[in-house]
Amino acid sequence: ERYVAICMPLRHAELCSTRSTMHCIIIIHGFSSVPCIVVLSTFFASASFSLYKQYKICAIKIFMLYRWQDHVISAVQEFYFLIMVIIILFSYVKIMKVAKAASGEDKKSSWKGLRTVILHGFQLLLCLIQLWTPFIESTLLQFDLMLFFHVRLSNFILFGLTPKCLSPLIYGLRDETFFHALKNYEFFGLYKRNV
Repeated sequence: ERYVAICMPLRHAELCSTRSTMHCIIIIHGFSSVPCIVVLSTFFASASFSLYKQYKICAIKIFMLYRWQDHVISAVQEFYFLIMVIIILFSYVKIMKVAKAASGEDKKSSWKGLRTVILHGFQLLLCLIQLWTPFIESTLLQFDLMLFFHVRLSNFILFGLTPKCLSPLIYGLRDETFFHALKNYEFFGLYKRNV
């Protein structure tokens, strides 16, 4: 959407309509659900009844009864990672070229646009790293259970929540009204604690 909005602004309303967005979401969910459906259907077809009565940690590893399932999931995750890196690099290189051409000789405007592109790129990098966290977590699950829980929570906060909160926080801090309200709230909070 950002690529279309910046590089093809005249076609933005046509390409980013509600209908085309819904189609894209359905396609993305369809592709991303295939590995889960394969793993779950294989598990339900071949798991013994005694396995259902055991207490296990809720992780995708417990559904993988065969070694090939682990390889398939790893290959699919790496494929997703590669496709997303290619799309992001292509989009952001084009966006940076258009932003630089649009700003012309105005260095301040150019730097402001570049900072925004870098911010969005950093957000997407954090989202991409989230695709690698299952590999780390599955390795830790074999060694130390408490470390697994701590790393899993940290991964969720760093790579699940942070990218979604980063833009609103930064754009909120740029807004003078919000910044002053936050500053007054923090000052009032410190004053109240000291009293």
